[in-house]
Amino acid sequence: MEERSYKNAVQTVEIDMYFGEIKALEGINFHVGANEVVGLIGDNGAGKSTLIKILTGVFTPTKGKLYIRDEKIEMKSYSVKQAHNLRIETVYQDKSLAEKQDLWRNFFIGRQITGPLGFIKVKEEKRIANEIMLNMIGFRGAGISVDSKVGKLSGGERQGVSIGRAMYFDADLIVLDEPTIALSLKEVRKVLNFVHQIKEGGKACIYISHNTGDIYEISDRFVILDRGKLVASIQKEEISLKSLNTFLLEYAHGLKENEKQ
Repeated sequence: MEERSYKNAVQTVEIDMYFGEIKALEGINFHVGANEVVGLIGDNGAGKSTLIKILTGVFTPTKGKLYIRDEKIEMKSYSVKQAHNLRIETVYQDKSLAEKQDLWRNFFIGRQITGPLGFIKVKEEKRIANEIMLNMIGFRGAGISVDSKVGKLSGGERQGVSIGRAMYFDADLIVLDEPTIALSLKEVRKVLNFVHQIKEGGKACIYISHNTGDIYEISDRFVILDRGKLVASIQKEEISLKSLNTFLLEYAHGLKENEKQ
């Protein structure tokens, strides 16, 4: 496993985000270690998507600082393209692949390997795609090859392609946004195995899900957002799955808020 020369893959300091008069995030101090899987948890409207869009260059925060691999980022010029160049990849809910294209073509969308005259090196791309399939994401099922159409793959296999692509192109941080929605238990298991491979590959990961069982299995630490505020950061060894669920239910029912008053 490659040893990283930085402490955090990403870090925010006192991030605020306003949409008009509405404050979506307030005082967010968040970080993901160089080889850490962080489970990001919160109800709908808690601010998870807004935070991720700031980290990936979609939104510019109203206030605060952002560091990537311990280097301060100039927020005014930070963009999705720059996040990509800084090796941050986001895998959404089965939305990032071209269904009618071959699997190998999907690995190289926007990153084609070309010769001096600009022609795509098909054999080289197929060879690399096959290597990713076998060695990075463990595709050994009958009937799946680099020439398979993505539309023929299962939901879990599609997520595997997206994750494998991010790992191959050396993403330091891979964000998985609800990657198991509408998948069967068998397919969920495949995706969780892919996340274990991210960790084993020395990468960092933010895993967003409403399924606390899945998050508990693969995460090193749990970060909980509630109504735009970061309310807890808990190491896995400090809490059981049952206690984590109880903690989240207390926030959902306003009991934790009442304790503070």
